[in-house]
Amino acid sequence: MRRKLAAGNWKMNGGKAELDGLATLCAEHDGAAVDILICPPFTLIGAAAQQAEGHALAIGGQDCHASEAGAHTGDISARMLAEAGATAVILGHSERRADHGETSDDVRAKARAAHAAGLIAVICVGESLEQREAQNTLDIIGGQISSSVPDTATGENTVIAYEPCWAIGTGLTPTSDQIGEVHDFIRTRLEKRFGAGVGRSVRLLYGGSVKPGNAAEIFTVSNVDGALVGGASLKVDDFSPIVSVLEGAANAS
Repeated sequence: MRRKLAAGNWKMNGGKAELDGLATLCAEHDGAAVDILICPPFTLIGAAAQQAEGHALAIGGQDCHASEAGAHTGDISARMLAEAGATAVILGHSERRADHGETSDDVRAKARAAHAAGLIAVICVGESLEQREAQNTLDIIGGQISSSVPDTATGENTVIAYEPCWAIGTGLTPTSDQIGEVHDFIRTRLEKRFGAGVGRSVRLLYGGSVKPGNAAEIFTVSNVDGALVGGASLKVDDFSPIVSVLEGAANAS
């Protein structure tokens, strides 16, 4: 059985003051039946990892370079993230693809680097509103899965997060049927490529305006193994209830 995962992406938000919320999160969910991951800005990874030490909370990065080292001013390698205390890294988020021109080939190279450094690669895929309205969603997702996920992927080192671009930070959420269609499609693609064992072991997260109020419905959808949460993960009062709902779904399954 796949262990469910609640992941929080702080994006370019947060400072030392927000780290206080991690202590509360740890206290409320130590011994939880689900995995919890927080991905703060690079500047907070070391301090966050110290805060989480000894607790059921993992810390991750929001990006890494495909190279282990080199003349890449402003970048950070997967090995550096691991040394700072990270155990995972988000890759291919739609904001990175749009703002920095990252291609699926770039994401695949970064995922390989993450795997080599012992990190879990949380690989993001998703369609734009225009692509959804043109009924091209599955073609887009299929292409991203094929090109972004490296051959080194396993259920232990890879998580895939489906985040429809049009639902990120907008308050819009796809219907349960729409989410289920994409997650079932991803699962089938993974099983065909990697075999049933690996294909069924990779966790699939949904992301895009996940809130305490809609989490319960989302977590009942087929092949949804948790959530990648944006803004709501910055405040423990918003994120902790989502984790609790996911725990309830895990206990019920």
